Amino acid sequence: MELEALKQELKVHLINYLNLQEIEPEMIKDDEPFFAGSLDLDSIDSLEMTVMIEREYGLKLNNPTEARKVLVNINTMAQYILENRKN
Repeated sequence: MELEALKQELKVHLINYLNLQEIEPEMIKDDEPFFAGSLDLDSIDSLEMTVMIEREYGLKLNNPTEARKVLVNINTMAQYILENRKN
């Protein structure tokens, strides 16, 4: 999957999984921090994102240190998925 298409798909999944009904995909910037930016997500949201990555892409984030590196923004999440997903 192309990187830009994956980023767009991730934005749609985030909105659906986190129930961010007031946000449109184009409102989420690729480099905007999930936990300190305008989205202002919390630890429960990080668990939901971990579940999303497992369900949608078949990848598990079992290591909390690894999860903190992946769940930074759209760019880091997309890069992790591209590097680790089995085609």
